[in-house]
Amino acid sequence: MISSASCTSPPRSGDRLFFERVLLPHRSLGLRNFRLLMGVLGLVSLAAGIGFVAIGAWPVIGFFGLDVGFVYVAFRLSYRSARQSETIRLADDAFTVEWVSVRGECRNWHFQPFWVRIVLEERGDASNCLLVASHGRSVVIGDFLAPGTRREVAASLRDALARWRNSLNPAALRD
Repeated sequence: MISSASCTSPPRSGDRLFFERVLLPHRSLGLRNFRLLMGVLGLVSLAAGIGFVAIGAWPVIGFFGLDVGFVYVAFRLSYRSARQSETIRLADDAFTVEWVSVRGECRNWHFQPFWVRIVLEERGDASNCLLVASHGRSVVIGDFLAPGTRREVAASLRDALARWRNSLNPAALRD
C-alpha cells in the first residue's frame, strides 16, 4: 500500500520498534568547510582580480566573480539534493519505507514483514539495485547510495527481518 500521509510518522504507540534506518545521500564537504572553501576561493579571486586591475585589464575581475558565483550555485544545488531521505522501519507488524524527495514530498509504502524480501540485483558494471519486494510489488530503496553501501544496507535489512521472524517463533531461538 502506498500513502501520501505525513512523513516521519513514528510507529503506533502499541508497536515495538524492532529496526529503523534512515538513508541519506553522502556529502563529502560539510557546511563549515563549504564556507571556508568559498571564503578562500573568494579571496584568491579577489587578489587575482586586483592584480589584473593593476595592470589595466579591469574587465577580468568580473569573470573571477562569475567563477566564484558558479561554484557557489553548484554547491548549493548539491546540498539541496541532500535533503532527500528514506526511512526504513520494522515494527511489530509493519515494514515501512518512507521516502522524502528534495522538495519535501513524502510517500510511504507499507508491507507485511513476514512476506517481505530484500532483493539486491547485481549488475555487470559493479553497480547494483536494492529492492524491497512483496506480493508482486517492489520499491527501490537507497538509489542515491554507493553500491557498497547498498550491499551493507541489504545485509542489515535481511538480518533484521531474520531476527524479527525468529522472535515470532520461540522454538527457533532454542535450537
